[in-house]
Amino acid sequence: MSKWLALIKMNKFLYLLILPGTLQVLLFDYIPFYYIQVAFREFNVFGGLDNSPWVGFQNFIELFQTAYFLQALKNTFIISLMQIGFGFWVPIAIAILLNELRHRLFARTVQTLIYLPHFLSWVIIGGLFVTMLSPNGGVVNLLLQVFGMDPIYFMADSRWFRWVLVVSEIWKNAGWESIIYLAAIVGISTDQYEAARVDGANRLQRMIYITLPSLIPTILVVLLLKVSKILRIFEQVFVMYNPSVSNVSETLGTYVYQIGINRGELSFATAAGLFNGIVSLILVLAVNRLVKYVRGTSVL
Repeated sequence: MSKWLALIKMNKFLYLLILPGTLQVLLFDYIPFYYIQVAFREFNVFGGLDNSPWVGFQNFIELFQTAYFLQALKNTFIISLMQIGFGFWVPIAIAILLNELRHRLFARTVQTLIYLPHFLSWVIIGGLFVTMLSPNGGVVNLLLQVFGMDPIYFMADSRWFRWVLVVSEIWKNAGWESIIYLAAIVGISTDQYEAARVDGANRLQRMIYITLPSLIPTILVVLLLKVSKILRIFEQVFVMYNPSVSNVSETLGTYVYQIGINRGELSFATAAGLFNGIVSLILVLAVNRLVKYVRGTSVL
């Protein structure tokens, strides 16, 4: 014990630095575990947990029998997989291309411009996309009309709405996520590039045979983080969706909000949220297992 206390005393400033983050995790991630039991009770808001009877898995059974829940689960998977499938490679490409720019001022200007959307809230971005995609004067539909095409109501058309979510997600976060890959590229030994240059490798070959393989560990970590959030789409959809496209845009996040906040069915909403978390954990472990099978080492 004395050795442990001496170690804390010696590194007290470091422990003070991690104290706020540790408290945040305890308060908002671990203490709420206690209230998971709401999913297994018929929760009484006025009576509290002690006066809420246990109902076992009744809330989960009702959840799985609800057609809206299955539709929301399907939509969540489809939207998340579309965003990962079409957007995952964009930050990697941005980072590699920025790294190849030799004019540093131009590179920093481009970096700043593509980072900016990340600092805008989904409310602002939702408003921008509604304006740009409007069939009445929106810039996109004006361009379509220039080429002789009819206007498209992107925000109210089920065939297009999911693509709006994919494009807006890429526009908002791709530049910001490229920072991770740029940091990884900076860590690659310059000796490898020098040796390849001496051997006659051109820029494209150095990107393919040095940069990309060196980024694989970082790519796997980012992929794992994205998979862990695959069922946690809420803010973007909540801001941008409308009843005319609810059949393709209602996700688990918006569904839990509807039944938990609007209808006050807290037990039902907690059961849906717990199911969401369990599925996310299973997906993360599955991807980690797949990575270990392919590369021989796991990410976790």
